[in-house]
Amino acid sequence: MEAFDRITLNPEVMGGKPCIRGMRVTVGALVGQIGAGRSIEALLEDYPYLEREDIAQALRYAAWRAEEREVPLAAA
Repeated sequence: MEAFDRITLNPEVMGGKPCIRGMRVTVGALVGQIGAGRSIEALLEDYPYLEREDIAQALRYAAWRAEEREVPLAAA
């Protein structure tokens, strides 16, 4: 598994959703905006405290999560 050092999960920040470096910017918000056609450059203008690598890592994290599989456990 890749180390996602810019993605943080804290139950006290945005309800525990994956965020960028502890800020109130969620991975889902960034990925959703890119999916809606926004460019990385536009996001960097809208969020001047983000870095290009923050967005790149958010995309890699979302891709990694999308590839996860849930395996049901057998009843004991």
